[in-house]
Amino acid sequence: MLIFVFMEEEEYLRQYEKRLQDSLVKLCTDAGMMGGMLLESDDIESKFTESFARPYLTDAIREYQQYPEAAIAWAGFLGMAVAKIWDADWQAYQQVSYTDLLGPRGFDDMDERILTQVMGYELDSEPAGRICDILSKCAAEALAMIRHEHIEPASPRAYYVFARTVQVLYRIGASIELFLLGYKLEKLNM
Repeated sequence: MLIFVFMEEEEYLRQYEKRLQDSLVKLCTDAGMMGGMLLESDDIESKFTESFARPYLTDAIREYQQYPEAAIAWAGFLGMAVAKIWDADWQAYQQVSYTDLLGPRGFDDMDERILTQVMGYELDSEPAGRICDILSKCAAEALAMIRHEHIEPASPRAYYVFARTVQVLYRIGASIELFLLGYKLEKLNM
């Protein structure tokens, strides 16, 4: 019976993640920040799962009660930073740590650090404003979806849904940056 419950829960989480990701890809595409599909790289994804997920979730969970949108949206900034570094310098990409991307006030101003120091934008620039706007909209959409699920707070399901949400935002941020860098998927005729 326990195995059946676990499989059922895993399927629920997989479906939740797919619905959220599809919704956010559409939102970003409609805003001109993606080309209709998620741009992905195994290298970028593995950086999150192997190095960034645990410390990010520790920080984000601590901030979630007071700043739920930031706790979710900052993962998008993190994804953008990793995609930017991955594209610019493979060796630097492999060496970057989560703490390298934190701001002077740690998690609280990680978004500003990434925008200015990693992405190279002025905080009041139009590109920075567009990025902040779309990641804020993505976080609001994700929060609405979480609330729509009617999950018991502080339950194991709540944790896993939050973790999946953060991972989707990380992917969305990375995809936005890859799109802005000019990457696209093309069908090859063989």
